[in-house]
Amino acid sequence: MKEENPFMKQRLEKLRYLVDKGINPYPYEFDKKNEAKEILEKFSKLKKEESSSSKLSIAGRVMNLRIMGKSSFAHLQDQTGRIQIYAQQNNLKNNYDLFKKLDLGDIIGVNGTIFKTKTGEITVLVKKFEILCKNLSPLPEKWHGLKDIEARYRQRYLDIIVNPEVKDVFIKRGLIIKNIREFLEKKGYIEVDTPILQPIYGGTNARPFKTHLNDLKMTMYLRIANELYLKRLIVGGFEKIFEFSKDFRNEGIDSTHNPEFTLMETMCAYKDYHYNMDFTEEMVEYVAKKTLGTTKIKYKGQTIDVKRPWNKITVVQAIKKYGNLDVESMSDKDLKQCIEKNKFKFEGSFSRGKAYQILFEELAEHKIIQPTIVYDFPHETCVLAKPKREDPFFAERFEPYIFGWEIGNSYSEENRPEILRQEWEKQEKEHKKGDEESQRMDEDFIKALEVGLPPVSGLGIGVDRLVMILTGAESIKDVILFPMMKK
Repeated sequence: MKEENPFMKQRLEKLRYLVDKGINPYPYEFDKKNEAKEILEKFSKLKKEESSSSKLSIAGRVMNLRIMGKSSFAHLQDQTGRIQIYAQQNNLKNNYDLFKKLDLGDIIGVNGTIFKTKTGEITVLVKKFEILCKNLSPLPEKWHGLKDIEARYRQRYLDIIVNPEVKDVFIKRGLIIKNIREFLEKKGYIEVDTPILQPIYGGTNARPFKTHLNDLKMTMYLRIANELYLKRLIVGGFEKIFEFSKDFRNEGIDSTHNPEFTLMETMCAYKDYHYNMDFTEEMVEYVAKKTLGTTKIKYKGQTIDVKRPWNKITVVQAIKKYGNLDVESMSDKDLKQCIEKNKFKFEGSFSRGKAYQILFEELAEHKIIQPTIVYDFPHETCVLAKPKREDPFFAERFEPYIFGWEIGNSYSEENRPEILRQEWEKQEKEHKKGDEESQRMDEDFIKALEVGLPPVSGLGIGVDRLVMILTGAESIKDVILFPMMKK
């Protein structure tokens, strides 16, 4: 093992000392029976300098260490928190010399009893201890500044050790997912699994990750969405299903985008997008109450209330309200000039529907702070959705927004095979012109529609973004344990 610095060299010497003494610094197990939080709560009513004869068995990482002559203090950190331990030469005899050789970061197991110090701190009196893993790489003392933020994401294990509050975010993330699942199961939805590796990517407009399956000599793609497979299951006879889906999109990385992310998607037969508008509001309200105990969330200095009912606004109305543009009264030429003048990014050939979409994204969406249902997007931007009944230029599609972020997507799903084939043929032409995010023709899915897909509406919720809002995280990297980073 490479001795990278004097501190590591000292620890390697201690490691060799342990081995020479016949002590295994990497044992196989330890009988841990108690946790820090449990002990602190159970014995909180002890008076100062009062003790208990209850025998305890704890284990954790040494985070603070004060080695003195014949007695020493340390703090152990386990999954639930930190607790002080106290070692005396009188109790440990010859093993006290071994205790004095401990380093910050060592993992130890402790057997002992409880007392409260003069200062009122619950403390474990060490009767016996065991080294469970010798720390060789010293722990960082402080994490601050840009470089250290980068290091935190790259070395999440150190981040969690040094900043225990980080772990709390991921515990809360688990609760959010649990509560979403609980809500859906109460509504009669069945959880399913669909393929991550797919021969044809589909379900949305995005650039995929490409790979190769050697055994079958096939080009494969990591899924960009699970939507088409969920619809196949509705064709097969399921009526209310959901999936927590790891999806992959070969796109930019920023505070709200990571190439690998978690999507929760539902499909409900015999319903349309109006049903899912109410369903989204109800679900987010339920999850917030179950997770936080309130519907009001403090985020970046503002209070957001996810309690129903939410605001509702069409795409056209949003552009007019937030961008001061009446797009319906503008000609195609005017729309194109507006986009070019503002240097908004436009991929592929110009179309009116794409213009609406771009103007909404550039001028409106980041200004929608309170929970809002934005609906009736241009149909050509979402070919998997049914045209709006009253005006087929638009689609029966909505996106829920909170704090300027889209957190989901929902359609009245297109189930006419001949219409979808025509739309995908248009998308294939756009792909040949260089639009890498256009959708591809999926003949097997067309066959499924020919078998018959009942009226259905799907809802996708971006789990990572919802977790950001409910935990107060400012970057998606703060809610993904191991986010994508530059090499």
